[in-house]
Amino acid sequence: MNVKPIFTAAFMEYGLPLAIRTDNGPPFAGIGLGGLTPLSVWWMRLGIRLERIEKGHPEQKGRHERMHRTLKESAIQPPRKNLKDQQKAFNQFVHEYNFERPHEALNQQTPESVYRPSQKSYPIRIPPVEYDTNVIVRQVRHNGEIKCKGNLLYVSETLAGEPVALKQTDDHLWKVKFSFHQLGILDELKRKITPQ
Repeated sequence: MNVKPIFTAAFMEYGLPLAIRTDNGPPFAGIGLGGLTPLSVWWMRLGIRLERIEKGHPEQKGRHERMHRTLKESAIQPPRKNLKDQQKAFNQFVHEYNFERPHEALNQQTPESVYRPSQKSYPIRIPPVEYDTNVIVRQVRHNGEIKCKGNLLYVSETLAGEPVALKQTDDHLWKVKFSFHQLGILDELKRKITPQ
């Protein structure tokens, strides 16, 4: 399922968050350099920070896990007899969870009573990724490679068409970043980028 239209609708209605905390699975994270996916690249282009929990530590998103438990107890178990009744149960859960039920994490207030929309609205056009002048910028080719000092280095096909920044940190070592997300360290001698 393509989740981008769902996030677009949410961002248009509620504005952009400062960060999104996710686990390390698709569609939020991948296995390539920086763990990037098309979705996470889009979020970064919107200026949203990626917060990933450690692998195998669902307790690091305990509020989310707790909400799922409450959802299952309130609206899923037992399943309703048809889709219409199931949707009605989901709608009742959303109303109760956000407007009636006090939450311990919110000092026994309801989410609705403390919610404030984001001050950062969804842009009509996604701005280009920009870097400081003290870095070397390379465009990622369609095959995921960049050219650096005469060498072709694989970064990630997920970043095809995007600019990445290289910042020298030692004689032959460079930090490689996309937007504000560090991807790895380039070792010129080994001609390889090691993930961070």
